Amino acid sequence: MPHWLTFTIHRIGQGILVLLAISFISFLVQDNLGDPLREMVGQAVSEAEREQLREDLGFNAPFMTKYGRFLSRAIQGDLGDSYQFKQPALHVILERFPATFDLVIGTTLLVTLLAIPLGCYCAIRPNAFTSRMIMVSSIVGISVPVFLTGIYAIYLFAVLLHWLPSYGRGETMNLLGWETGFLTLDGLRHLVLPCVTLTSIMLPLFIRLVRSEMMEVLQTPFIRMAWAKGLPRRKVWFVHALKNTLLPVVTVGGVQFGSLLAYTVLTETIFQWPGMGFMFLDAINRVDTPLIVAYLMVVGVIFVVTNTLVDLTYRLINPMAEVE
Repeated sequence: MPHWLTFTIHRIGQGILVLLAISFISFLVQDNLGDPLREMVGQAVSEAEREQLREDLGFNAPFMTKYGRFLSRAIQGDLGDSYQFKQPALHVILERFPATFDLVIGTTLLVTLLAIPLGCYCAIRPNAFTSRMIMVSSIVGISVPVFLTGIYAIYLFAVLLHWLPSYGRGETMNLLGWETGFLTLDGLRHLVLPCVTLTSIMLPLFIRLVRSEMMEVLQTPFIRMAWAKGLPRRKVWFVHALKNTLLPVVTVGGVQFGSLLAYTVLTETIFQWPGMGFMFLDAINRVDTPLIVAYLMVVGVIFVVTNTLVDLTYRLINPMAEVE
């Protein structure tokens, strides 16, 4: 069997095991958070009728039997109906996914466009005053909680200067079934503050990562050979060195792409952004168990798929990588 195929099967198998673990944790949440029968029939049903309904609906079945039913329905995309919206929970999640995805895409673009040139500059000119200021700023960025950054951004740019809106998503446009704010001016204005807030958390990490990796690559023998051949500085820095610097950055970037979904919970709450994170906190406040479980499952699937694709991509761009 080809080595790449073995690697792919190995990673997909790991992903399936992780998904099973996520489904088990989600089922524990569903099985222990509130009484679903109360949400279905209210308070006007006698205790005897409740017990009969529990028996008829399988709520009194053994634990593993209930988990098997949950897993079977989850595989078919049935994660129950939201108590609040009276709709399939998965449908409610998917309706709000485009809003969250807009934030993730906008943040990813900002981090990529800023981290690579700033990290490269700090590696090439490590002792320059500008480099030192960038590194000090990155430490501050890591230290400040995301909710404080969001609040300060709202106060400065929305309250004092009146440059940008402080809440909501603004006008969106449908692109092949995808509601996005990137195609309208109002949507872009609403994206700026939440995306900058999320970027403030991720950008320092990637600046420092690019800097450290590139400084290490610049000390390797093949870069010294490139200098000895008399190659132009820009070619050595931005072709030979940067290409090898980006290998670990791709790996970490893929993992952090999934982590952004967790950071959006606070950011969406601060900016009243109608995405999955804002909906998740609202579901917790209302004890909307099916919606909570659907969120956990969807985010878990995104994490697993993202990490698997990152592993396969890393293998593609670096065939010498070994299967762990």
